[in-house]
Amino acid sequence: MIYWSRARLTELSDDRCVITIPLRRRTKNHLNSMYFGALAVGADCAGGLLAFQWIQRIDPNVSLVFKDFTANFLRRPEGDVTFTSEDGARMRRLIERAVETGERHHDTVHVTAHCPDQLADEPVAEFALTISVKGRSN
Repeated sequence: MIYWSRARLTELSDDRCVITIPLRRRTKNHLNSMYFGALAVGADCAGGLLAFQWIQRIDPNVSLVFKDFTANFLRRPEGDVTFTSEDGARMRRLIERAVETGERHHDTVHVTAHCPDQLADEPVAEFALTISVKGRSN
């Protein structure tokens, strides 16, 4: 799905991840706006990459799954969409807690979607994804 949607990583730092998905034939719905499945891919990537980068730095034996996914669609995105999460510090603390205790821990990563060419800074969607992590034995 990530390949199909042509999701691109446009920024990744300790605290922030930005993914862009172009509005194309494959990501459009019948109203010529971005299909909600493509929007879900962007949210998955933006939130998940923040957690994955901290897993790789802290302990690659940590397993990650998404526990739940909530979306609030605010406007029809009729152009390329950027997905931004600024919860890197929250993901770092989650991974550290799971490694320290050896138990499963959950936290929510927030992602906001914008359509800069169409609506500037006004969000088109907001997502909350609960990430569940646990250390695995070697």
